[in-house]
Amino acid sequence: MNDSWSSALQGEKDSPHFRAVMQFLDQQREQGITIYPPRDRLFAALKATPIEQLKVVILGQDPYHGPGQANGLCFSVNPGVPLPPSLLNMFKELQADLGIPISRHGDLSHWAHQGVLLLNTVLSVAAGQPQSHQGQGWEPFTDRIIREVNDRCPHVVFLLWGKPAQSKLGMIDSQRHTVLTAPHPSPLSAHRGFFGCKHFSRCNAALVGHGQTPVDWALPALA
Repeated sequence: MNDSWSSALQGEKDSPHFRAVMQFLDQQREQGITIYPPRDRLFAALKATPIEQLKVVILGQDPYHGPGQANGLCFSVNPGVPLPPSLLNMFKELQADLGIPISRHGDLSHWAHQGVLLLNTVLSVAAGQPQSHQGQGWEPFTDRIIREVNDRCPHVVFLLWGKPAQSKLGMIDSQRHTVLTAPHPSPLSAHRGFFGCKHFSRCNAALVGHGQTPVDWALPALA
């Protein structure tokens, strides 16, 4: 991770929960279990979005568990990978909200480089086994990230979709930051209020209202 996060998360690498999850991952690999995302992408969200540039947090659950999907940014997939259903629903809402055509690829690094932290609550998963790395030590680590963002950043827009993301509400000062909640964009829940939430335009309105640059949500076409 970059220097800004290393400073903000000082002491985390020596914490019992971080040591436990690293040991757990080593044991899984020794057993021949495939883990997503690849080892060099575990902390991709922190590398892509330094804390001093951060202005939006989108909080996911755990990484995609299919081959070639997870790339360390929540909801994002690498170019050439078919759009997962939740991401497609995000693009549908973006089109309805701001008129942005549905992207032909799902690489969200364009958002991350503008200050959108694309963080999963759990940063790894075993292939084909959703939620398999819950309770192994990632949650206290990502809780620390949320608390540091809350304390260090002057104003952040938190987009909390679904109950797991909304469980972090108690860590966020809603007097200082903007918090927008909605059901998860999964096909199971998107029709319960994610569609029509207008979070993308409301996020930008909140940023502009606090003197910050709005996010360009339109993903650039691939060369």
